[in-house]
Amino acid sequence: MTKYMNDPMGIETKSFEIIGEELPQHGEFSFDEQQMLVVKRMIHTTADFDYASLVEFKDEPVARALEALQSGCKIYADTNMIKAGINKRKLKQFGCEIVNFVADDDVREQAKAQGVTRSTISMHKACMDKDIKIFAIGNAPTALFTLLELVESGQAAPDVIIGVPVGFVGAAESKEQLLAADVPSISVQGRKGGSTVTVSILNALFYIIDNNR
Repeated sequence: MTKYMNDPMGIETKSFEIIGEELPQHGEFSFDEQQMLVVKRMIHTTADFDYASLVEFKDEPVARALEALQSGCKIYADTNMIKAGINKRKLKQFGCEIVNFVADDDVREQAKAQGVTRSTISMHKACMDKDIKIFAIGNAPTALFTLLELVESGQAAPDVIIGVPVGFVGAAESKEQLLAADVPSISVQGRKGGSTVTVSILNALFYIIDNNR
């Protein structure tokens, strides 16, 4: 029988060692120390080194996100999977709350009446809550498109947008639009992304705070 590691911390430590050793084989990258921690966490989650080439950090989003999290902000997530994946102990420790309105009755009714996605209506509802400082979108390009429309019209002013929706319809285009927008952001260009990648970014941010205290 093959011998294998069965120590959770040992497995994680060894994984990051491997990532550090192999990452230079995939290109030269100019990330600062905190950005590199985020990138490595994304690779750790996906086992995909392409993320090092696809990720974009615009207008010091890590610093802005850390400030917002330490102030005890709300985070809007476009899926309940993201909510489930975030470190609950860290949310409580910093007085943060992660919310999602897609399943709310009023959102469901408005979406049906208007013939649009619940993600679109949910985003409108989220932007009415000024305590939401970070928007984390890992699934629905329509959510990101809607948020960017609200930013452009002055109805929303996020501290940071994490925009990594995955898919074939609108995902790449929404992230291109995010990169061009006048708002701090972390994005993954192209079709790749998803809720798990979003979770990895948020948990990396909490990790950075913990190790800078």
